[in-house]
Amino acid sequence: MQRLRAPSSSIARALRPAARPVPVVAVTARAQSHSRRSQQVRHASSAHAEETFEEFTARYTSFFKGVQDIFELQRGVNNCFAYDLVPAPSIIEAALHAARRVNDYGTAVRIFEGIKEKVENKAQYEAYLAELKNIKDELGASESA
Repeated sequence: MQRLRAPSSSIARALRPAARPVPVVAVTARAQSHSRRSQQVRHASSAHAEETFEEFTARYTSFFKGVQDIFELQRGVNNCFAYDLVPAPSIIEAALHAARRVNDYGTAVRIFEGIKEKVENKAQYEAYLAELKNIKDELGASESA
């Protein structure tokens, strides 16, 4: 059995400076600098006005009307569904038309699945399906079971 040796004196000398405590002044200055930066970010982000549901609906409806490829469509759907609300039927309709325009049936089905996950209960989901029945039939999309 081999015995572990104590580190050589040159290694011990090299490690000793790293073990020195950092002066409190340096840590405090660094913390104050970080605090100032985070306050600046906080102030900059609080300057934006909150978006109303109508503005949100108009923004995403116009976004989906201009979609020309699958990447844009999927990015828009992900961004739209990331908010803590259920998108309006007009947004869903525009997204479904965009899915048809770029020939992406899978995303159209995922849009219906997203609605199903976002609504609070089955009655709300059924109301969305009733509202979107014409567009669903027109495009030949189906929701998940």
